[in-house]
Amino acid sequence: MSPPAPDDCLARNTWICGEYLSTRRHILLDAVLEHLQLTAVPVALALALAVPLAVLSRRWSWAAGPVLAVTTILYTIPSLAMFSLLLPVYGLSASLVVAGLVLYSLTLLVRNILAGLRAVPEETRQAARGMGYGPVRLLLTVELPLALPAAMAGLRIATVSAVSLVTIGAIVGFGGLGNLIYAGMNTYFKAQVLTASVLCVVIAVAADLLLLGVQRLLTPWTRAAGS
Repeated sequence: MSPPAPDDCLARNTWICGEYLSTRRHILLDAVLEHLQLTAVPVALALALAVPLAVLSRRWSWAAGPVLAVTTILYTIPSLAMFSLLLPVYGLSASLVVAGLVLYSLTLLVRNILAGLRAVPEETRQAARGMGYGPVRLLLTVELPLALPAAMAGLRIATVSAVSLVTIGAIVGFGGLGNLIYAGMNTYFKAQVLTASVLCVVIAVAADLLLLGVQRLLTPWTRAAGS
């Protein structure tokens, strides 16, 4: 007769285990906070770079082709290869993961911001110039606000992608929840793999909903048009 199965879900190594959540909550919290940081910082830095690149590409049409080509090539580089290329510069550090995610996020952000700027009606620009708007005021008060829906769509995609790509940072020890997934796969720790994976999905969905809410607050005219 075989021995009875242990009552402890950790001992039985089940996929769903409340004991894992209660005994590892501090580890999970630290991993979540690291994951959030490694997502927010590169997306914010990429946005700071993407806005001027998109504006310059809109102002000087000849620059759009090279900017889009370079950012697209960067996006096609496999993540492991990207980290390997950046390793001599940043070493085994969180900066390595941040730099890689900045480069990946640029493509999505530049394309969408540029598309939003190009979609601004020319008659709107002409009307603003007729009212005495200079280039800077025109950009800040007319063009960028009207480009917000497309820009926010790109930001949402870039953020969700970054949440997923952060897990690849586990190969250098800075992967947030990816560290737990990687360690759990090596030891076949089912509860750890599932819990960390589910938390990644929760973070991605929550971030997307948060940005969607921000978009709706910043673009009330789109709600009016929809209704």
